[in-house]
Amino acid sequence: MLSILGHPALLMPGAVVWASIARNAPPSVLFTAASASVFVALCVGVYSVVQVRAGRWVHVDASVPRERSQLNLFLALLLFGTAGALWWSGQPRPVFMALALGGGLVGFGHLLRRWLKVSLHAGFAVFAAGLSWPSPAAFGLLALAVGVCWSRVALRRHTVAEVVVGFVAGGMAGFGFHLCAA
Repeated sequence: MLSILGHPALLMPGAVVWASIARNAPPSVLFTAASASVFVALCVGVYSVVQVRAGRWVHVDASVPRERSQLNLFLALLLFGTAGALWWSGQPRPVFMALALGGGLVGFGHLLRRWLKVSLHAGFAVFAAGLSWPSPAAFGLLALAVGVCWSRVALRRHTVAEVVVGFVAGGMAGFGFHLCAA
């Protein structure tokens, strides 16, 4: 259950909305940020289902290394492309920086794929907490991130090292958000 609750496609749109509200973002910015994060999540879901139905993937979770590699490339390009479109349209820096840093997180995991299956569940859970910092919700999201890390190891989806690398990378993305989005 923790792994599902902490799935990036579910967690990140909620974290983006919460972070926007906590920062008193105007309704138009809140709508844009929420729409962009839901758009990315839906695109990834549709892409994964299409891959399975076409017989190119075994399962939507993209556990096979080749499938995961394709998903990570698609997701990184989607996040960077969406961030670029939001930057080009004049959206506030925090909106496009969150997406760009998410793309960087996925790209980092993709670069390490030969040696490690970085836990992007862990990374995005910590990144969500970082986006919400310093609101009280950040502590709840960080507790959820720890639970997600535990669940990924307990479900044998990742090793402890893969979860730790994802956790640290997500923390760096969250820290980077506060450095770049200010």
